[in-house]
Amino acid sequence: MMNIPFLRPHLVTQEDLFPYLREIDASRQYSNFGPLNARLEKEILDDYFDGDGAVTTVSNATIGLILALSRCRRPHGKYVLMPSFTFSATPLSALWCGLEPYFVDVNKDDWCMDTEMVGELLSTLGDQVAAVMPYATFGTNLDLTYYASLHDSGIPVIVDAAASFGVNGQYGHFGKGFPGTVVFSFHATKSFGVGEGGLIYSRDEGSISDIRQTENFGFTTGRETAFKGLNGKMSEYHAAIGLATLQAYPRKIGERQKVYQWYVEALKDKRLLSQGWELQAAKGRIPYQFMPVLCPPEKKNHEIIEVLNQDQIEARTYFSPPCHQHPLFSNHKRTTMRYTDHISRRIVSLPLWEEMTEPFVERIVTRMACS
Repeated sequence: MMNIPFLRPHLVTQEDLFPYLREIDASRQYSNFGPLNARLEKEILDDYFDGDGAVTTVSNATIGLILALSRCRRPHGKYVLMPSFTFSATPLSALWCGLEPYFVDVNKDDWCMDTEMVGELLSTLGDQVAAVMPYATFGTNLDLTYYASLHDSGIPVIVDAAASFGVNGQYGHFGKGFPGTVVFSFHATKSFGVGEGGLIYSRDEGSISDIRQTENFGFTTGRETAFKGLNGKMSEYHAAIGLATLQAYPRKIGERQKVYQWYVEALKDKRLLSQGWELQAAKGRIPYQFMPVLCPPEKKNHEIIEVLNQDQIEARTYFSPPCHQHPLFSNHKRTTMRYTDHISRRIVSLPLWEEMTEPFVERIVTRMACS
């Protein structure tokens, strides 16, 4: 019986990449915002954000969060409000900026940060809040209206949109026109993967200009360091993979959505959705990174994982435990975690990759039905 891995990243082929590698050989520029990087940024801004605002690539999304937070934070603030149901990179970015994560519970249905709780904390903490960092959980087309108004009121908002590149909603690509900053991941495990990389977008071109300066050692045009910076630039080789991936990305999105639909149909056919299994109330056209589901409340997700592993099916538990239960973050402040704890006990992340077939999905869901 064939093993079904959790993720099976498939970047671009050698043939698709070779023309860009030849350009690198000709230019002999390998980093420092080279010509391929400039082309990648322009194509993304034009094709995905309709030329509205500005973008800058980064070496990875964690660095992107650190860069955005370090440049946009309120100078006398202490806390960064964020969900606990997220990847460790989110709270780590706050710590690296000398700030403290303040964990907020999520909504029951979409698994995104509870904005009512955010509002209450802003009233209570006042100027102690340095920034707000929502996470678009598993790539959902999170409604940013509330966060846009927050940012416009003077409270910086940095959106952790790690899995959201390629996500489309009613008004276009996720984050388009947002006045704060939106950070996307281009890690190999994401639907738009270049190995290691990321992208920061904002409608505010000045903000992106500041971040771009920060990721280049804080250099002025005279190559003098004017403020604290670091090296967060993307190499030309990763930009080459990005340009080649742009050509294939519509197909990749379609393949991932097709696998997601196979899962939904199989879950319905096996009547699992009427037996306590639940799907995220996600919105928009999402190029799913994996298939997140909740097992019935009376079951334990780790037991489900073990049952699947016995059938050579690899599954995970993103995000269980949630961040507030990690040793490094356990002493940081948090709201009540009613839904975060509830979801994290039940979350099961199933395999989803571009070359999966419908029989693989049937095998996985059939095994779940027997668990």
